[in-house]
Amino acid sequence: MRSKKFFSLVFVAAIFCSCNNKNSNYDATGVFETTEIVVSAKGNGEILQFDIEEGQTVAAQQIVGLIDTTQLYLKKLQLQASVRAMNSRRVNVSSQIAVLRQQLETAKSERQRFAKLVSENAANQKQLDDINAQIATLEKQLAAQTETLNNANSSVTDEQQAVLAQIAQMDDQIKNSVIKSPAAGAVLEKFAEAGELAAAGKPLFKVANLEKMYLRAYISASQLTELKIGQQVKVFSDLGEKDRKEYQGAVSWISDKAEFTPKTIQTRDVRANLVYAVKIAVKNDGYIKKGMYGEVKF
Repeated sequence: MRSKKFFSLVFVAAIFCSCNNKNSNYDATGVFETTEIVVSAKGNGEILQFDIEEGQTVAAQQIVGLIDTTQLYLKKLQLQASVRAMNSRRVNVSSQIAVLRQQLETAKSERQRFAKLVSENAANQKQLDDINAQIATLEKQLAAQTETLNNANSSVTDEQQAVLAQIAQMDDQIKNSVIKSPAAGAVLEKFAEAGELAAAGKPLFKVANLEKMYLRAYISASQLTELKIGQQVKVFSDLGEKDRKEYQGAVSWISDKAEFTPKTIQTRDVRANLVYAVKIAVKNDGYIKKGMYGEVKF
């Protein structure tokens, strides 16, 4: 399950001071946030292994744990045995109809011989007619038996396809029992431990890409005309008690809906203002922390 959670904006009063103060060294303020992914279990069973810790860095598709697959494997073995049993029911059509084919070939040879005798008046027409009737009967028997045998084999094939689909489901469930990180990042929270029971949909851990951070800030309607998607801006983060560190940022999102100033601002005239949320992407060098206060200069 993939979800995006963002921290609530703090120090919002400073935002509007910055919007109205043209002499300030920033145009808006906000907090840094990141995209978070809550990884949930895809299988059911005991968690046999879960080797991650909060704060650990993981790579994309890195295996971090394993859910017990014993029952799934045993079910797969049972299904594979069923497939082998079905194969034993499959018949060789050619060998089953070989006798009828031989009888038909013999009858056709007899027909040629008697046709020649009839043309020489050495045999009567009734004998030839009897042979033709015998050939017609054998041809019908051959067609009926061939159809019956082919239908039986088709039925076995259909049954096998159903069982093979179940085996594919077992393989998929076994694959889903391997716990992987869907993206590279840092483990923020761990919700389960080895030895606990996992259920499909149960959250296991939360991971976030801390290399790419976003500064979420609010701007006034007058500032909205100064920004566009992809625009390069300057972003500042706190560094110590008094210093700031500058980063290059790019506007990645601008809200298309205005909203009222958050109610935490108690001044009546400021609270009546409409603002727009913006997100500015920043490449993190390790010093930016999620929830840290930041500033932006257009």
